[in-house]
Amino acid sequence: MKFKDYYEALGVARTATQDEIKKAYRKLAHQYHPDVSKDPAGEEKFKEIGEAYATLKDVEKRAAYDELGRHPAGEEFRPPPNWGANQGHQQGAQAYSFDDVDLSDLFASFSKGRQGGQHQGGRMPIPGQDYELATQISLDDAFNGTTVDLSFTVPEYDAQGQLKRMPHTFKARIPKGVTDGQKMLLRGKGGKGAHGGPDGNLYLNISFTPHRLFRVVDHDLFIDLPLTVSEAALGATVKVPTLEGAVNLKVPEGITSGQKLRIGKRGLPRQGQDNGDLYAIAQIVVPAKPSDKERELFRELAEVSTFNPRAHFD
Repeated sequence: MKFKDYYEALGVARTATQDEIKKAYRKLAHQYHPDVSKDPAGEEKFKEIGEAYATLKDVEKRAAYDELGRHPAGEEFRPPPNWGANQGHQQGAQAYSFDDVDLSDLFASFSKGRQGGQHQGGRMPIPGQDYELATQISLDDAFNGTTVDLSFTVPEYDAQGQLKRMPHTFKARIPKGVTDGQKMLLRGKGGKGAHGGPDGNLYLNISFTPHRLFRVVDHDLFIDLPLTVSEAALGATVKVPTLEGAVNLKVPEGITSGQKLRIGKRGLPRQGQDNGDLYAIAQIVVPAKPSDKERELFRELAEVSTFNPRAHFD
């Protein structure tokens, strides 16, 4: 009987957990599925990983397989005496001469006599394919939450067994508090599973459409706050827009361009926490075409002012 390295087939260590084995199988099954893979050897590889998973996912079969020890793949070997007896199998080493016996047939015999089972028609359940889809929402939708219409096509078998691209259309609820670039999991909304396997998942990549006023960093918002020279010099109370309506903001006297003023809890919602903050960034603006009166006042200010913003150059 020739040895088959099931751990190597799945690309996992012999110490791998059941969850790691399952994840490895799902990844490889998607990669080498005959409906997806363009690899000429893909079908044979698909059968190989299915055989490996059928043994390693079963605690009793895996324990019996581990009793066989390590051997190079394809090497002729014989199980040790009384192999399988400790696993309580009805068929063990005594029932086989091991001449012309395939390792997969040997492990398949362990499941004989078990009632029920996880396979339909003796075929391995195949999980549905996972997919990713991108959608854009507005900043207001991110603040309040929204529902988006999603539509995409996936390869599926129809009632006649023909592989076709089938449309998937449904509504997805996006809760308030999502962030730009967030990936949202929609369980069971991916490709259909085969032979009783679970449906795949859909990963929704969320991005924000640009806003005319606000910039977003995580849950915080930033807005440029234009100020006149007199407002910056003397201080003022100005109205600042937020996603919930305008608020009054006190600007301290002597503020400089680039200085940030924090407006607490006026950013995007955070699930289970307070909202992020809104930061108003001061931008001192002068009139592009001052009136005659403004020119006169600016000249007067220049004559009486001793302020030198470039004093540090000396």
